[in-house]
This record gives sequence, C-alpha cells and structure tokens, in this order.
Amino acid sequence: MLYQKILRPFFFQLDPEKAHEAVLTALKVASGAPWFLKKITNGLAGEMPLLPRTLAGIEFSHPIGLAAGMDKNGVALLAWEALGFGFVEIGTITAHAQPGNPKPRLFRFPEQEALINRLGFNNEGAAAVAHRLNFMRSQGKWPRIPVGINIGKSRITPLEEAAQDYLASFRELHGLGDYYVINVSSPNTPGLRDLQAKTALATIIKTLRDWEGSPSVPLFIKVAPDLTQEDLVSILELAEEEKLAGLIATNTTLDHSSIRANQDQTGGLSGVPLQSRSLQVLQRIRQQTTLPVIACGGIHDAVSAQERLRAGATLLQIYTAFIYQGPAVLRILLESK
Repeated sequence: MLYQKILRPFFFQLDPEKAHEAVLTALKVASGAPWFLKKITNGLAGEMPLLPRTLAGIEFSHPIGLAAGMDKNGVALLAWEALGFGFVEIGTITAHAQPGNPKPRLFRFPEQEALINRLGFNNEGAAAVAHRLNFMRSQGKWPRIPVGINIGKSRITPLEEAAQDYLASFRELHGLGDYYVINVSSPNTPGLRDLQAKTALATIIKTLRDWEGSPSVPLFIKVAPDLTQEDLVSILELAEEEKLAGLIATNTTLDHSSIRANQDQTGGLSGVPLQSRSLQVLQRIRQQTTLPVIACGGIHDAVSAQERLRAGATLLQIYTAFIYQGPAVLRILLESK
C-alpha cells in the first residue's frame, strides 16, 4: 500500500510528464545501487516467483515485462530488473534525436485507469543510446533480464526513405538487444501507420535483413489495435514469410469512446479501456498464425493477464498498469499464473 497511499498521490500532483521524468531520474540514480533498490522493492512487491518462459531462444525468468515508452533511452535498466520485471523493452528509438511533439502531450484519466499520449518518439537518437548501452556493458552494469530494443521512423524522414532510417537505428543498436521491434504502429508520428502496409513493411524488413546477413537477431513487429482484418492478415503473412520471431499486440488505440468528450485529447489511448480491443487482436492473430505473440495493452489484473495467456500469448508487457499500481502489480499478475 506504500505506493497507493503515499507515492502515487505525490506523483499524481505533478504534471504527468514531469512525474514520468522524476520517476525515471530516481530509477536512473537507483541503478547505481540496485541492491538498495531491490531491498526497497521487496517491501513494495516481494520476491518475484520463477515462471520460466522461452521465446526466440531467449530465456525469461517470468513472463511479465515492461513495454516500450517508459524508458525510451535505456537509462534505468538495472532498476527495472531490481523492481522485478522479467524483461524490459526500451525505446522507441529513432535514427535522429528528436524532441517529440509540443507539450502538454501526456494525460491521465484515473477513473478509467488510462493514459493518452502524443509524445511523438521523443528520444536521444540511436547513436547516443547505443553509446550509453555500450558504456553500461563495459562497466558491468548490464541487467540479467532480457533487453528488447524498439525502433521507429524519425519524424524528419520521408516515408519513402523509411527503410534506410530504420536501418540506421538498427545498425547503431545491433548487438546490444536480445530482440528488436519494428514500431510502425504508433499514432503519434504522421504517416507512420502507413508503413504497416505489406509492401512498405516488407521493404523495411528486407533492408534490415540484407544488411545483417546470417545469423539474424529475433525481430518482432508491433501492431496497432485499430487494423482492419485484411491489413492484419497481410502483416501476419509477411511475418511468416520473413520468419520473424513474432508480434507484439498491441500499441495504443485511436478509439477514445471510453473518454468523455470534454476531457478527450489527441493521441494514443492506453490502459484499461484498451483491454478488450487488444485481446480481440490477439485472438484474431492466433486464429491466423502460430507465430509467438507478446501481449500488451490493458493488462492490469489477474483476469486480464489470464485471458491473454489463455488466448495464446507467450509473454505480457505492461506500462499504464505500472503507473497506476506500482511494482506490486507484478506480483498480482504473476500470481494469476
């Protein structure tokens, strides 16, 4: 109850993005003393049970990971391990450093346990993040949990040059992640979702694979929850043809029907209102393919975690639930297994 009664009320008095930055700064500092953070975390959530999973040849101690968006620049990797996550996905990272969209751009909806964001891939750029990660590794400050790296298109790059832009990030960050994610589904970069079309997406994948050669790293596609059935099937066919490691389902949604009109904001909606839609996408994927799926979107309690696993997800990711419930949500989700 420490988080619910003391920490969250404090953070929720702050602007959402300022609170995010404050938490990330604190965790970055705490990464310098992960043993101390681990001791505190045990008081917040307790020791995490071992529920091993294997995906794409990667070993996971348990199936609950941190979704991309929380630690865009990979500044607090040891802290996420200490907090009890089974894996962490950093990013979205772009080839060019970019400030993102104008503020304010992150909004809370406590009644719905939801967020709307239009951050716009604000990050330090692939070269700066790669430099940080290489330094952490050289200093022996690398977590024991798997690290995924999520890459997206730079805002200044025209759509017709997207493949080379993704390649620039992939090349800088290659060898640092356990798996990589092609993000073509954020609603906050103009035109990005057009890259979910089969021809455009195939060009991106082929460009990365041609540069990488063999063996290749596990590569995932993160899909939107708002795809038509036809578009989703096209992506799944491509993923099978290219022998990708799997899919992440889903990103945020543009369906804001759960938000009052006088409170609504432009951007992608995450949290509890996404639960049903994201589950439906997972079920549609499972009807079409046996490719592994990392489920993301609206997972916040034992019921929502169980329904994703029963629907065929191998791993689960959270973001908004962590903001609203703190580290204890991990134990809640794990006890549902």
